[in-house]
Amino acid sequence: MSPEKVSVTIATFQNFLTRLHRHAKRRPWTELADRSSISVPQSLAEAYSRVRKNTIYFRVNYLIVVAVVLAVSLLRRPFTLLLLGSVAGAWLYLYVLRQPEQQLVIFGRVFTDCEALVGLSFATVAVALWTNVVSVIISAVTVGVAVVCCHGALRVPEDRFLEQQEQRSWASGLFPDSRPVSSVHIGPLAV
Repeated sequence: MSPEKVSVTIATFQNFLTRLHRHAKRRPWTELADRSSISVPQSLAEAYSRVRKNTIYFRVNYLIVVAVVLAVSLLRRPFTLLLLGSVAGAWLYLYVLRQPEQQLVIFGRVFTDCEALVGLSFATVAVALWTNVVSVIISAVTVGVAVVCCHGALRVPEDRFLEQQEQRSWASGLFPDSRPVSSVHIGPLAV
């Protein structure tokens, strides 16, 4: 890669991280684990409402919980993790980081980009089928989402959550022209 492309890529990545940090705020773990705000919901509708509100409020914390469950489930299968790392490394070395003008030569044979893509895709599918990594990932994400939903249904959202949501929606300009419903005219306009 040329130095100009590297600097553009780094600047783009830094811009992405800055925007991510600005919009994705992790809440304190003590607030997430506050036992005084835990109670059983009275109805299924209340549980759904709590899950929805808590998922919005604790979205980064909940994403971390699901990622930890996924990481633990993959760490319990070190051979699968090793094969996935090898396939990811092959993708990076043979396809992503290789210069376009640089030829791919393996055992004296020159491969085109299309052949490399097909070979790497085949290797990825073979490793995924051989190690059952898809079922591991699906089951880990399912367990993580179940943990998040249980916590979200049992935790009573606080009123400040609603105030923050109202301030954010008005401050972001989602409703710049809010008029009362009585001023909406249906039918032909009077001249």
